[in-house]
Amino acid sequence: MRPPWPAKAVVTAGMPYGNKGLHFGHVGGVFVPADIFARFLRDRIGEENVLFVCGTDCYGSPIAEEYRKRAADDPTIGTIEDFVESNHLRQFEALKEYGISLDIYEGSGIGASGQAHREVTDQILKRLYDNGHLQRLSSAQFYDEEAHTFLNGRQVVGYCPVQGCKSEKGYADECDLGHQYMPKDLLNPVSTVSGKPPVMREVSNWYFDLPAFRELLQRYVDSRACEGATRSVVLKTIEEFLVPPIIYVKNEYLDVYEELKPQLPQHAFRPAEKGKASFELEFEDLASRENALSVLTGAGVRFRTGKTLVPFRITGNIAWGVPAPVLEGIDGLTVWCWPESLWAPISFTRARIEYGVGARGVESLNPERKDRAGEAWQQYWCDPRARVYQFIGQDNIYFYGVAQTALWSALPEVSASRVTSNNPASTNDDLPCVLPVDPAPGELQQTQLIANYHLQFLGKKASSSGSIKPPMAIDLLDYYTAEQLRAHFIALGLGQRNVSFQPKPLNEGAPQTEGDPVLKEGSLLTNVLNRLARSCFYAAAHDCGGRMPLDEIDDALVKDTASVLEDYEDLMYRQEFHSIMQLADTYIRRANKYWTDESKATVEDPAARQRVIATAFYLLKAACLMMHPIAPWGTRMVYEYLAVPVQEREFYSWEHAFDGYKGVLDDVDKASGFHAVTELPPRTDFFKRHPSQF
Repeated sequence: MRPPWPAKAVVTAGMPYGNKGLHFGHVGGVFVPADIFARFLRDRIGEENVLFVCGTDCYGSPIAEEYRKRAADDPTIGTIEDFVESNHLRQFEALKEYGISLDIYEGSGIGASGQAHREVTDQILKRLYDNGHLQRLSSAQFYDEEAHTFLNGRQVVGYCPVQGCKSEKGYADECDLGHQYMPKDLLNPVSTVSGKPPVMREVSNWYFDLPAFRELLQRYVDSRACEGATRSVVLKTIEEFLVPPIIYVKNEYLDVYEELKPQLPQHAFRPAEKGKASFELEFEDLASRENALSVLTGAGVRFRTGKTLVPFRITGNIAWGVPAPVLEGIDGLTVWCWPESLWAPISFTRARIEYGVGARGVESLNPERKDRAGEAWQQYWCDPRARVYQFIGQDNIYFYGVAQTALWSALPEVSASRVTSNNPASTNDDLPCVLPVDPAPGELQQTQLIANYHLQFLGKKASSSGSIKPPMAIDLLDYYTAEQLRAHFIALGLGQRNVSFQPKPLNEGAPQTEGDPVLKEGSLLTNVLNRLARSCFYAAAHDCGGRMPLDEIDDALVKDTASVLEDYEDLMYRQEFHSIMQLADTYIRRANKYWTDESKATVEDPAARQRVIATAFYLLKAACLMMHPIAPWGTRMVYEYLAVPVQEREFYSWEHAFDGYKGVLDDVDKASGFHAVTELPPRTDFFKRHPSQF
């Protein structure tokens, strides 16, 4: 049975920070898979029913910190807005070179998207407050007494306090592996501004009551596991945070613990397992654990905390951020970058539809984009027949899988006393969507998360802030074509495991006698599929007067092709992209072998040779349909030389996936049994190699 597809779809990718251009991990690990899926959806459900939205993440402490460092060395850098805008333009140009066909690529603080984002942020926070899910907490924040300033998240570096975490960098309230904790729990903090240990000062901020949603999140995990369309890494990571609060205490403090035990809140004690250096204290709730931490800290006990749900910070005290609405008279706060980045795709969708803008306000990375006038963003985010697909990295599962799921679930009415979009007294009527775990029609739908593991560089994790620097995406195009890289990235199997990117031109230790592993998938395009396409057109010119014969295709080949296309569709539905490349590889090589064998066998039989040419064209169309999302330039060129009387999007529509050329040719051609194609000049390549590879 063929898989069910939504009537409309949004595809979005994790936003890159506006403090730099795009490195290879941004493009290969997120944007290329998202683009290939968006292109497939356009072929499958119609270009007019798909929106591919993303933009630059303009706010957050990494941007503010990078700007501070740059401005200290270069007074001509301009404002922080100028800094973000320049990096946004670099990102836009790189995406264009890779053929990333976004309908909009602006930014959370840029242009129409910035305006829409401020409106959406204001509406969502007011709704969360009205529904009783925001807590005003007084918490300790890092303050640099020498620099006389509160420190943002990236201006404090220490050791992650989460038990078992191997992160080399813990920041104010999260480490670079995505673990969340309270700022006061960070171990050995140091200010990056002065290089001195900061102090803690009390500040008031708004927090989302994430621990209250543990049961709902468990139901979400169970339902997604039953559905079977969510990658296991997503569900496993979410469940890691659904455990009770635990403290891991070094075994050497066992006697001290026994003395302190009467002072601790009720808890369960578990001795250290064999070979482990710590015993465990499990508490009923977070407040009990926090009380226990105070007792242990006062006694000088060393400990680590376990993963669990903690209040999710919504606002902060740094100037560079989306202004938070005034609630209970608290003014001057900005929204922490992670919460507002979760609903930024809604802002991009609204900007695209309501303001009619594409990327940079005037153009789009998707040349086929259509005017969306008369539509509403709710058709994409709130209709149960629609679906939102979010492509993210493994490190961000906590935010999109845990925090976003709970935040979305906090928007609907949960008791008679809470305000909803159906309440005429609500001041938030501009945000009519709400989101339980099992949303009803008209409510914001939970998204499908497609998370990839780490894309490593030469066998090691690369990071802009680490010792192994990742190559910039735009620089890779000095050695490979975009289609070669797209095919390679999609075949790596990042949905299953960490994978190393091994470009031979950038690998000094690569054996010179071996080939470049990056070109393995590209050779399928530049050698095998290119040879099949050229053979079809040259044979049509030599044997059929420049025409493609329309003979009936052998039933066995038709059934085989239909089976392959059905498998391809099913793999797309499950986002198993590496298997898609394996499936296409087998089919394309088999098609090329068919031509090689049969064309030799029919040299002396014109009628048989004509049938072979017709069959080769039939196989070529199916091959190009599968590769259309992956190699858009080469497959477009095949379409252009076929000179069929329909537009490219109709030619590659899945409405005609199983009927060869019958649905895309006129009655005159069908009656004559031939279709005239454009003459192909000698040595023309549909799928090209990079100049450096000759």
